[in-house]
Amino acid sequence: MRPAMFEHVNLTVTDPDKTAEVLCHLFNWHVRWSGPAKDEGYTVHVGSEAAYLALYKPKHLIDADIDHRNLGKVNHLGILVNELDAVEKAVIALGFKTFNHGDYEPGRRFYFMLSESIEAEVVSYSS
Repeated sequence: MRPAMFEHVNLTVTDPDKTAEVLCHLFNWHVRWSGPAKDEGYTVHVGSEAAYLALYKPKHLIDADIDHRNLGKVNHLGILVNELDAVEKAVIALGFKTFNHGDYEPGRRFYFMLSESIEAEVVSYSS
């Protein structure tokens, strides 16, 4: 039996279109689909042909204490790129602040807050 493949993650965001636009710009992804979603919400699927993020906004957002220590919450998105320095320049050009840079075996990384509650780790294993 072949191993299962990761297909998508569904995240609740305040602005699916804006978040998708940033992800498309930074990571050369595309919007695969957008439209009405459960409970009168709206969803944008953004990613590649192999995998995507479903960016969901319910009709009514509920403020919650979003913290990586909460059980069942996403800690961060890990996004693999070939040209880490070029992607970081693009992230900064869009007005995001990068942090927690690290060089480690076998790669390098940095983080930024994609939205008020979604942290992204950008990593490269290229030299």
